[in-house]
Amino acid sequence: MAIAEEEPLFDKRCGFDPQTGIYHSLVHLNEHQKIPTQPNLDTATFVLSQFPPPEQAETRVALIDSATNQRLTYAQLHRSITSLASGLYHGLGVRKGDVVLILSPNSLLYPIISLALLSIGAVITPANPLNTATEIAKQVRDSGAKLAISSPDEIHKLSLTGLPVLLTSCSEEDNQLSVEELIEKCEPIEITETKPIQSDTAAILYSSGTTGTSKGVVLTHSNFISVMRLLKWSVDVSKAQNDVFLCFIPMFHVYGLVFFGLGLFCSGTTTVLMERFDFQKMLENIQKHKVSNIPAVPPVILGLAKYNGKEYDLSSLRRVGSGAAPLSKEVADQFRDKFPWVELRPGYGLTESCGAATLFVTDEEAKARPGSSARLAPCFSAKVVDFETGLAVPPYKEGELWLKSPTVMKEYLGNEEATAATFDSEGWLKTGDLCYFDEEGYLYIVDRIKELIKHNGYQVAPAELEAILTGHPQILDAAVIPIEDEAAGQIPMAYVVRAANAELTEDQIIQFVGNQIPVVDSVP
Repeated sequence: MAIAEEEPLFDKRCGFDPQTGIYHSLVHLNEHQKIPTQPNLDTATFVLSQFPPPEQAETRVALIDSATNQRLTYAQLHRSITSLASGLYHGLGVRKGDVVLILSPNSLLYPIISLALLSIGAVITPANPLNTATEIAKQVRDSGAKLAISSPDEIHKLSLTGLPVLLTSCSEEDNQLSVEELIEKCEPIEITETKPIQSDTAAILYSSGTTGTSKGVVLTHSNFISVMRLLKWSVDVSKAQNDVFLCFIPMFHVYGLVFFGLGLFCSGTTTVLMERFDFQKMLENIQKHKVSNIPAVPPVILGLAKYNGKEYDLSSLRRVGSGAAPLSKEVADQFRDKFPWVELRPGYGLTESCGAATLFVTDEEAKARPGSSARLAPCFSAKVVDFETGLAVPPYKEGELWLKSPTVMKEYLGNEEATAATFDSEGWLKTGDLCYFDEEGYLYIVDRIKELIKHNGYQVAPAELEAILTGHPQILDAAVIPIEDEAAGQIPMAYVVRAANAELTEDQIIQFVGNQIPVVDSVP
């Protein structure tokens, strides 16, 4: 006799189970949206399988270079990935498990390089082009990289690494092999000898982690496949398949890599690529390419909310996402007042969760809860754990956010101590973020726990004070830090960036907020 599966006993309104202290996602994937479980599947194979059919791929534009207007169709993208993979494997001897450093700003080649390396089982470790030569050498040592792929402008930062270097491009006079040459000259031969599987390491991304200094976050093919399935589901439920996306988020960051280096190709969308962020050029690109969707970060959203120029037509904008840091209610309200026709959907994620955790399904629910970071994404569960008791707490009680999902990292590379401090014995990821859920299962991030200011026995969240300050129309940005105080323990001090030509005085700011805030010309 078949035994019916027992229904979980959690509150259907907020997903909280009082017996276990676990919050469950209230959104579920249907049968054809479910995360693939077959073990012999890798990230690149999954992405390429989601490309538009051949008759559409020849004309469907995947990427547009905003600087040159060069366009890459899905068919050209597919051929470039397989040709480069063949050249890396047969020509340069790159093999499964080899770690390859990518040092480049955003470009049309970045996704090609990433997917080509992943297809042969190599492990990618993207580096921030703003890092110093010393910082990059440290990442090379820690990750065990055997090869670097670099843009010509960044190659000098590899001088301390001793690595062989493949340039992304070079002039004819350079007489040096490049990615562009491999793509042009190598036959797109499929490599089947050593295909990676879901449990294999796919990437090592460097993050300050949930605590302390920079650490190598080990992400598997399974992590990437899981998060890409969730991203495709999100695009589907948002009906964003025909949106034109704008990318200025750097692809060395998990946010940029997951969205623009891998995930959006699974939905057949078009992305306009910017090499790096520039506010004026962002506005130009929105107008020129009729951009409709921007995955962004809070400072960009604040900049748009405070933009008073009339020279650019931004009417094509339909959706703006927010990630990488909490978006305050004040900034969200300002943005919606300025752009009432644009859907603003904040979310929450971290490198250790492959960039995912929460999302809003509709604009209506996002509007109704400004300041929230949305509900748990499908396949996620969470706990909010009290610092003192170590017990999971119900809605409206604050504590540290713990997460579980198939997107959560494998470990910190070569750092058992940090890994053990970040995971509990049952595999829960401790995020280091102070938060609470409301009675409908919406998450509110209060601040980073390690950044809380201890004032007269109370915990003061810098993010809340920063949100109040940036709510002033003449304040562009603000940063709040603790300073030691003999009587109170710590007191908050703010650095404030005034808008151009603003005549805002210190007394006016003190009156606005009620605290003593020194005014400076820029946030250090």
